[in-house]
Amino acid sequence: MKLSELPNIGKETERQLEEVGIHDAEELRLIGSKEAWLRIKTTIDSGACIHLLYGIEAAVEGIKKKDLDNEKKAELKEFYHLNE
Repeated sequence: MKLSELPNIGKETERQLEEVGIHDAEELRLIGSKEAWLRIKTTIDSGACIHLLYGIEAAVEGIKKKDLDNEKKAELKEFYHLNE
């Protein structure tokens, strides 16, 4: 499945993911949202925001970003702050 077919993955996020070596949905699921976001942040966009991380995680889960549960958001927020 193409990255752009996942929820929350627009053209820019798809471009960024491809630029860091993630080319399809299966690859993204295997790598995971944290590693994917970290690759983007450390190689091409030092200002990658928490909303990008939420969006990538939701895409991995196959849901809209607004549907992430609070526990997952708290986990991602902690990871984000450790890697700011």
